[in-house]
Amino acid sequence: MRSLSYFVAMTVDGFIADDAGGFDFFPMEGDHIAAQASDLPETLPAHVRAALGLGDRAARFDTVLMGRRTYEPALAAGIEDPYAPLQTFVFSRTLEARTTGRLRICRDDPREIVRQLKGAPGRDLWLCGGGELAGHLADRIDELVVKVNPLWIGRGTPLRRGEFRVDRLVLESTRTFDSGVVWLTYRARTPSRTTP
Repeated sequence: MRSLSYFVAMTVDGFIADDAGGFDFFPMEGDHIAAQASDLPETLPAHVRAALGLGDRAARFDTVLMGRRTYEPALAAGIEDPYAPLQTFVFSRTLEARTTGRLRICRDDPREIVRQLKGAPGRDLWLCGGGELAGHLADRIDELVVKVNPLWIGRGTPLRRGEFRVDRLVLESTRTFDSGVVWLTYRARTPSRTTP
């Protein structure tokens, strides 16, 4: 069965974006970016992969899920499908629902979409943001990889929004970079994360 991984950059004080949803303050150079380009190139935007000469190689994921606020910076820059050629789901209550190629903007229940995707053949699923969508999908997330950046910003979009609930995670690995970034990889404690 396919798994859902929340692979996301975060400040040390727990934010994945600023108040406006922007995340361009995260450093896009350093040994942590080289590792991401090598190990998970599909998690870099298509225009960044093109600039680095990475092509369309996908190491682990074939599908990316994101909320509207995560999608909007790309759209504002004129980039309609930021992670092409991955199958992309953008969940929004305000954008017009549509499908263009492998990009789908939808108002569907993200929990139901993830249930369907996990049951279908393919590679793993990547949740790239944002905090509200992570809150809706908390019990569907099998793996959490937090790229903790040596920054603190005081306020913004938290790693997860939503109701108070305690989900226990197991630390699987820690990867430290000279840039000061640390990747923390956690697994969900319970093996079955597909409850309705």
